[in-house]
Amino acid sequence: MKASEIRELLKWVTENVISFGGGMPDPSSFPVKEIIEITRDVLSTKAEKALQYGTTGGILELREELIRFMKKEEIKIDGPENIIITVGSQEALDIIGRLFINPGDYIITESPTYLAALQAFRIYGPRIIGIPMDNKGIKIDALEDTIRKIIDNGTKPKFIYVVPTGQNPTGITMSMERRKALLDIASRYDLLIIEDDPYGYIYFGDDHPPARLKAMDSEDRVIYLSTFSKIAAPGLRLGWVAASSEVIRWFELAKQSIDLHTSTLNQYIAVELLRRGIIERNIPRIKEIYRSKRDLMLQALSEYMPDGVTWTRPSAGMFIWLTTPEKIDTGEMLGMAVKKYGVAYVPGKSFYPSEDRHNDMRLNFTYPTPQQIFEGIKRLALTIREYLSQ
Repeated sequence: MKASEIRELLKWVTENVISFGGGMPDPSSFPVKEIIEITRDVLSTKAEKALQYGTTGGILELREELIRFMKKEEIKIDGPENIIITVGSQEALDIIGRLFINPGDYIITESPTYLAALQAFRIYGPRIIGIPMDNKGIKIDALEDTIRKIIDNGTKPKFIYVVPTGQNPTGITMSMERRKALLDIASRYDLLIIEDDPYGYIYFGDDHPPARLKAMDSEDRVIYLSTFSKIAAPGLRLGWVAASSEVIRWFELAKQSIDLHTSTLNQYIAVELLRRGIIERNIPRIKEIYRSKRDLMLQALSEYMPDGVTWTRPSAGMFIWLTTPEKIDTGEMLGMAVKKYGVAYVPGKSFYPSEDRHNDMRLNFTYPTPQQIFEGIKRLALTIREYLSQ
């Protein structure tokens, strides 16, 4: 086990430091008044259920509401037995490791990929192979070449893990063409896909969001993960998994030994957030906040960054991926950024599963204020210029 660089970073970022380091939503997007009202209603009318132990799979009402919610995104789920409620989608990632990974197994991810997924999987001792990306997502030719090599070795990957929309850390959204090709590869080589979709519901690009892999899945190959953290509030610690009933049954068995069940009170709150249409009404507001902040950061980057620095333009999610000239080590530069210039970011190295890269960083644009975004990018540009001049 290793400490999360992001969690460690948050410990020593002070009030005087502008932090682009965390992955936190804008607090103004939380439906606070509605949650207060719902909590009061739930405790007034359902306290005997909401404060009691619950079933491991999650309360029936929530699973039924989620089926209706996902159907609006053309994700068709047969029934409640195809869904389990988890403590955020992070618990789901750990359960995936418990269920599918034996020491030495091959698993495939994008490169770079979500740091906390790597943390969850690595505990179980797999060989993780990262597949490079471009601005359309995972490179399909490289993916197929890798799968063939593993099969030629006498084994095959346990699964392919992807964050197709607003990918963490790059912000890249996988193109429709790549999504179709990914599903085709999974079918031809008989592989599972883990679709981690925390940001698909808050797509703020100018075009229409591409379909979820789960919505295109005709063979039950996709294990779909999502969360209330980005569409309601992360403090609720609620996520869900949609998959075949057989997979969900194994998820339940694994979860029983971890925490018995997810918070019953919070599940009843989530039921009402969905049933009363609060989440549906809140999503456009979240999109507008995040689009505005993304645009501000992109504007600041174009105004202040020196030549040789490049960055992604996300259409969903919370992050911009910034690549500096080769001579920069963003891990080494972080000390100067924080202590001298009062700005923090997450060095990119930890997001690479099987590659030694040192000149990238992840920047969060959703949590800092508009003023902090401009000032922070200005400070970051000064840091980079000084480091390059050394």
